[in-house]
Amino acid sequence: MSNNDEANSPKHYLSDPWSIRGWLLTTDHKRIAWMYAVSITGFFFLGGIAALLIRLELLTGPGDLFNSDTYNELFSLHGIVMVWFFLIPSIPATLGNFLVPLMIGARDLAFPRLNLLSWYIYTLGGIFTLGAVVAGGVDTGWTFYTPFSSLFSNTAVIAAVTGVFIVGFSSILTGLNFVVTTHTMRARGLTWFRLPLFMWANYATSLIMILATPVLSVTLLLIALERGLGIGIFDPSLGGDPLLFQHLFWFYSHPAVYIMILPAMGVVSEIVACFSRNPVFGYTGMVLAIMSIALFGFVVWGHHMFVAGQSLYAGLLFSFFSFLVAVPSAIKTLNWTATMFRGRVTFSAPMIYALSFLGLFTIGGLTGIFLAALALDVHLHDTYFVTAHFHYIMVGGAVTAYLGGLHFWWPKMTGRLYSELWARVAALALFIGFNLTFYPQFLLGYAGMPRRYHSYPEAFELLHILSTLGTGILAIGYLLPLGYLLHSLFRGERASANPWKATGLEWKTSSPPPTHNFATTPEVNEAAYGYQ
Repeated sequence: MSNNDEANSPKHYLSDPWSIRGWLLTTDHKRIAWMYAVSITGFFFLGGIAALLIRLELLTGPGDLFNSDTYNELFSLHGIVMVWFFLIPSIPATLGNFLVPLMIGARDLAFPRLNLLSWYIYTLGGIFTLGAVVAGGVDTGWTFYTPFSSLFSNTAVIAAVTGVFIVGFSSILTGLNFVVTTHTMRARGLTWFRLPLFMWANYATSLIMILATPVLSVTLLLIALERGLGIGIFDPSLGGDPLLFQHLFWFYSHPAVYIMILPAMGVVSEIVACFSRNPVFGYTGMVLAIMSIALFGFVVWGHHMFVAGQSLYAGLLFSFFSFLVAVPSAIKTLNWTATMFRGRVTFSAPMIYALSFLGLFTIGGLTGIFLAALALDVHLHDTYFVTAHFHYIMVGGAVTAYLGGLHFWWPKMTGRLYSELWARVAALALFIGFNLTFYPQFLLGYAGMPRRYHSYPEAFELLHILSTLGTGILAIGYLLPLGYLLHSLFRGERASANPWKATGLEWKTSSPPPTHNFATTPEVNEAAYGYQ
């Protein structure tokens, strides 16, 4: 594009990239998505450094790098940062913020100022949590289990829970904004069953955010009250009930798993359809599966407490629902596979990430069924098997899909193309490194090694060495995109409006999009995924 062409092209949202005031006071959903992306990337690498230190400690059996208190603070920092400040907001706050108005033909979200406020709230919560690190750390794990967190821990628990309490309001506001926008601002002709699956996934996620997050907020407030004022809520010596905390915490935190994974499923649906050049197989079934997952996510929290003292009959009921929630996930996996069947599949970088998601999420889902079985869970509870399962879902699923979506929509977001070769190398490095890191942990857990121990018997050392070696390869898979995506911002080849020849309204505007997304409000006359 010549200089004259650039001068005559419509003004887009990146036209004045160096105005700090223009960013900090913006109400443009696209700029707010970028501010979230920068923030969560910082938290991701902070949590990643903690993970690397954990794996270095576990390279050998004796606890020779950190003492037990420091190790507890490291895995707590890793979990708190990764779960509350990266995984939960990663796709909704970044890709969701950027794409939801574009996908429905709107100029912005329903409440632009509320959207900016949600980022400031997120940042404020992060400051409190980082303050807890500066004040000496926190050693409760990301779950803040009581009564240890409420009375016995000598670390900065109140600062940490305050940070997570604050960031919960950011989630609620984002979810509210998405729900109202989806209901009221769709383009003419864009009926509910013409919506892209990414929109359905973010809509279902938003409902979970609105309904479940207040329960977590109240629970964290109760921790602060018991810790600060000595009110007996969870501590049995004060007349409290420690199991009550687990019921309240997991009532939010298991649906929160779907806050992390449902948007990832939406991303993968868009990528698989595009790079298979096929309509999504069983679109209506996929929609019903998404909403079913959101619904069933509210009735399975008790499978975290099979060995915590809850009623055996309650355990049987929660086990049944945990098996049941696997059905819509299996439907989605089958439908993605069917979408690729007889399609013209191309293995571009986003598709490699999507295929990695399919493999890793399937392993994570199947091992989740093991943990949903009462008898097996007695043996596997609180072992490295749980750690591996959780990371196959959260990292192998959510993070892989986030990177896939970032690569897929990067040309739209920036107007630039990245190096396809390096992107494929990074995607393969992530897949190989991830499996080398976490598959040995299934074997460790089955052999009986408990999680959260910084020293262990010599018999487990080989598997830990393999896991730590995988961490190094995984780090390469994360660092490479940071390098070539930043390079593409300044030196990348210019992207056309639709470099992937994809369907969807977001591809019918320029790359990067104009400030108000569309010159005229588009009209939709066909179903989603009209690939031929």
